[in-house]
Amino acid sequence: MTTEQTTSLLVGLAAMVLLARLLGALARRLGQPAVIGEVLAGIALGPTLFHGALSDTLLPADTRPLLSALAAIGVAVFMFIVGLEWDAALIRGSGAIAPTVSLSSILLPFGLGAVLGLYLMDDYGTDDRTAFLLFMGIAMSITAFPVLARILTDRNMARTPLGVVALACASIDDVLAWSLLAAVVAISGSAGPDQWRILLAVPFLLAMLFLVRPALRRLVDRRPSLRLTPTVFAGIVAGLLLSAAATEWLGLHYIFGAFLFGVVLPRSGTDRLRRDVHERLGHMSSTLLLPVFFLVAGLKVDLSGLDANGLGDLGLILLVAVGGKFVGAFAAARLNRMPVRQSAALATLMNTRGLTELIVLNVGLQLGYLDQELYSLMVVMAVVTTAMAGPLLTWLLGRPTVDGGATTGSLMSAEAGERATDPAV
Repeated sequence: MTTEQTTSLLVGLAAMVLLARLLGALARRLGQPAVIGEVLAGIALGPTLFHGALSDTLLPADTRPLLSALAAIGVAVFMFIVGLEWDAALIRGSGAIAPTVSLSSILLPFGLGAVLGLYLMDDYGTDDRTAFLLFMGIAMSITAFPVLARILTDRNMARTPLGVVALACASIDDVLAWSLLAAVVAISGSAGPDQWRILLAVPFLLAMLFLVRPALRRLVDRRPSLRLTPTVFAGIVAGLLLSAAATEWLGLHYIFGAFLFGVVLPRSGTDRLRRDVHERLGHMSSTLLLPVFFLVAGLKVDLSGLDANGLGDLGLILLVAVGGKFVGAFAAARLNRMPVRQSAALATLMNTRGLTELIVLNVGLQLGYLDQELYSLMVVMAVVTTAMAGPLLTWLLGRPTVDGGATTGSLMSAEAGERATDPAV
């Protein structure tokens, strides 16, 4: 790299970090998840505003491959953290409601998304029609577990019955959605002439679950006071990178390997270790690596040429995305005798897509399932469905208090009315 390229890269990164932090803090002040402001920061530097003049000035084209590499590392670290936070105990403790709601909130939007794909095929479709339809279904089915968890924490709802069920539903959704995406990537032939490697995916998964996980469990059992020393931290980082590299080589995508390594790390007896890993990796990821990802994702969003037809397509995408998730989750919750307002709140939470959706969309763009125009519309959908969660929850449940209740009597009176009129409660 020349001196000019290095200088441009460092200045551009500094500007992106500060802009993401500023807009993220502004979003939090407005009652929104920080990811909303961070995504908008990436879009603001893209071609949507001023035809990309800001990004061309701060980050010339010859520095962008380096940004893509940093973004890939950031996504791998993020997916590892998602896997690290995934806890099967949430599912076991939620009874039948979480699997039912999760399946319904996956299957209905998946089906509607595939039908919408048939309509959008002529304008946005790719050569692989089957992969396009399946990918549209997956993109409509995503729920962002980390964003949902953050919303619940900010509203002091994480330990409430509704919060526990929502977390359990989102955790099941995560596994189902990633499994579906892995299947689509596998059957689409995106690995090219080395497609035979995909046959090794199942042995790799079994080895991670039944060889690597027990080996890590035995290691932890032999060292009950295991702490996050530099050596242990280096081993964990190397493990997530190697696991990510393995799934990339197999013809899947590196996000699956990073997620899987987070899942196989031992849970019992490692609370402090996992907390320390999350803190160290999380700070670097959220401060530098993920803002770079938002920048790279924003550079691919171009809404400057959006016309009436594009707005109509965006309206359909929002209708299918919001309606499919909401109806699927709401109907399943009501079948499990959850009160109406609680069911609506759960369905609203399941509509949060956030960063997880952006990662899926970038995989689709990278593998050729989406073109840039449809990608841009889908990014808007991800932002809107995440941004609407907070206001809708406030409308349904009231403003949060320290104990996770409502600030007024509206919620109590509404639920009392439901109990008086609804025999299912």
